[in-house]
Amino acid sequence: MRNPSSLKQEFLKKWIKGLQICSATKKNMSIMERKKAIKLSADIAIASTRKSTIYWSHALMANASKDDTSKIIIKNILGNIDDNNNFKKASMGISMSQRGIIRSKKIVKKSCKISRRARKMISPSIIAKKMVKKRTKVLKSLVPGGEYMDDASLIKETLDYIISLRVQVDVMRHLANNASYEINDPKTTL
Repeated sequence: MRNPSSLKQEFLKKWIKGLQICSATKKNMSIMERKKAIKLSADIAIASTRKSTIYWSHALMANASKDDTSKIIIKNILGNIDDNNNFKKASMGISMSQRGIIRSKKIVKKSCKISRRARKMISPSIIAKKMVKKRTKVLKSLVPGGEYMDDASLIKETLDYIISLRVQVDVMRHLANNASYEINDPKTTL
């Protein structure tokens, strides 16, 4: 595991670079456009700090690369998209192969409906398994690319994603605290 302070520094450098690119591409942004630019540059920056084997970062990059402005930010932060990162190819390959599996699971679920009488006799272990399945489904919807992961990979990716989100929050909180301190400082002139 990388040192959290070096991860924070790398994220901050890439995030600021992304914000600079966003502000250079469009001078007069609305509040919603600024919000989108901040989120986009933060997502690209945090995803680019992770190893190439981490799937959630590939999924974030693939989602971000759909927009032309996003492609410019990605290219400037990472270099040439096609040469250095095959995140599009990786995410497309996995999603195409997994679609058939998802369809198969839906067919099996429909064919295995339980009668009302059988539902009354369900054991606690079956209820626990259903709860785990529901919670796993929710977790898969929260982690980028999670819907295409098996349960073991999902846990590993979730832990890595949480660490990365924590880095984002810490850096943003630190910046916000410093900005509010400077605004409230009576010595500061506007």
